[in-house]
Amino acid sequence: MAAFLLGAVLLIVQPQVVPSRPAVNSKAETTSQSIQRELLKKTSQKNDFKENIHSNGSCRQLPHTIIIGVRKGGTRALLEMLSLHPDIAAAESEVHFFDWEDHYRNGLQWYINQMPFSYPHQITVEKTPAYFTSPKVPERVYNMNQSMRLLLILRDPSERVLSDYTQVFYNHMQKHKPYPSIEQFLVKDGELNVGYKAINRSLYYIHMQNWLKYFPLDHIHIVDGDKLIKDPFPEIEKVERFLKLSPQINASNFYFNKTKGFYCLRDSGRERCLHESKGRAHPQVDTWLLEKLHEYFHEPNKKFFELVGRTFDWH
Repeated sequence: MAAFLLGAVLLIVQPQVVPSRPAVNSKAETTSQSIQRELLKKTSQKNDFKENIHSNGSCRQLPHTIIIGVRKGGTRALLEMLSLHPDIAAAESEVHFFDWEDHYRNGLQWYINQMPFSYPHQITVEKTPAYFTSPKVPERVYNMNQSMRLLLILRDPSERVLSDYTQVFYNHMQKHKPYPSIEQFLVKDGELNVGYKAINRSLYYIHMQNWLKYFPLDHIHIVDGDKLIKDPFPEIEKVERFLKLSPQINASNFYFNKTKGFYCLRDSGRERCLHESKGRAHPQVDTWLLEKLHEYFHEPNKKFFELVGRTFDWH
């Protein structure tokens, strides 16, 4: 009986793996299956499965969709907006399963344990923006589910750099720790410091190339983060279509909060806004330094546009 229960639950928690890439050779398939077997070793504990099934018929399951990034691109806003849809079940916090070694070693059952309870008709979503720029993550996600549908939200690379700095700056301020000015990071020997990590994270084409080695472009939906801030509804409509969700989110679900300076959400009469840490003002940066940033990103942006077959309104 225990063996039967275990087998039944395995069928519930594992998504169907449908190859999304053409002509995967048998050696690659064997390697993928081997990796999955290793990750699933920790799923043999009966108590783990009991904890993942609720009496109301819902259960924890591997995500069907992952918001893979980008850091400071609007991933939290995207997840909150997407959660307005009744067929979405979202993990509350960033899981960091695929990019943190100590988490990845815990195996898929640990990953499942971090997911929300959901019903069979719902899509489980998790978001960890660090996934996009982590070299190991695309292959690991592919080994788990080759048919995974991915969401990537991007914004103007220069603006993303400033937001990146702003977040770290405020984190230090809250701990009463001093933090250098942004110029000390952006400038080195009188020139733009291209070794600054925040700049590297904005070289989208480099990281996108890594994902496209494992997933076709039609499995990665790119959300325009700048447009999501200015007019969220059209961008969310596109996400609904990509995930093949029924159109449930409406323009009335969004309202502009003049005090905060960005859109908030309205759901069944309840109004809620993103955390106060969102939408913080960027530091003042000299015009010549901003121009240096815009100039530096011109060619990388062009390569990215060619890679994904669309353009964005970036400097």
